[in-house]
Amino acid sequence: MRKNKLVMPILKWVGGKRQLLDEISSLFPKRITSYCEPFMGGGAVLFLLQPNKATVNDLNTELINVYQVLRDDIDDLITDLQKHKNESEYFYRIRDLDRDKDIYRGLSNVEKASRMIYLNKTCYNGLFRVNSAGEFNTPFGSYKNPNIINEPVLRAVNKYFQTAEITFSSKDYYEVLKDLSKNTFVYLDPPYDPVSGTANFTGYNKGGFDKDEQVRLKDACNYLNDHGIKFLLSNSATDFIKDLYKDYTITTVKAKRAINSIASKRGEIDEVLVRNYDEVRTNKK
Repeated sequence: MRKNKLVMPILKWVGGKRQLLDEISSLFPKRITSYCEPFMGGGAVLFLLQPNKATVNDLNTELINVYQVLRDDIDDLITDLQKHKNESEYFYRIRDLDRDKDIYRGLSNVEKASRMIYLNKTCYNGLFRVNSAGEFNTPFGSYKNPNIINEPVLRAVNKYFQTAEITFSSKDYYEVLKDLSKNTFVYLDPPYDPVSGTANFTGYNKGGFDKDEQVRLKDACNYLNDHGIKFLLSNSATDFIKDLYKDYTITTVKAKRAINSIASKRGEIDEVLVRNYDEVRTNKK
């Protein structure tokens, strides 16, 4: 299937990989027949690779709903997006719909997806964040002209989803990994190990991803390796992570911190790419 350059992330997402795509793609294995991404997020790597067969998962059910609506109800989604206004009072009314669970449950999947895209485009710094009750709590961004409806990109992603064989799910990543065939390539982009005591951010989903979870993920990578499944994993370049994956091949890359309320703290930081195979693609795209 020929790649479409308009197939790209439609949401800004914490830890999104758009600015690291060259480094990541240069480490892809030479042959990919099936692809799996257990921590989907913004989907930059999936949309770059555009595999014909893929398994896509994220614990955030709202995010997976957006992708499923993009695949199944593109016209209704675009129509619903047209109703939204870039106004503070309207923004908070839409944002607070999830405060009343009965009202929120009454929304259609299209309305929920439209709401999420709208909030992502108009909230402060494009930061999807929920509180402990699972309620969206990022403030209004006050942008002059946000691109709420990027119709060419939405339709390009829809066409890709319609053409490819993609399985969407929202469950624990281990449940996804245990059902994969040997010829699957897995890219893992989990919540990162925090580089400092105040750097941890897992607010895009209720719950957290602490060091015990990082160890559990390493066990999952060992499982993949033991079953002959190739994986590439992104994480922060902390001593903990480098020691955890010391038995695998580790490549250190520079990543720009894209989401931070303080502009001066959006500089480059070290991240690691961990893999369990040697042969990689010679081209970056």
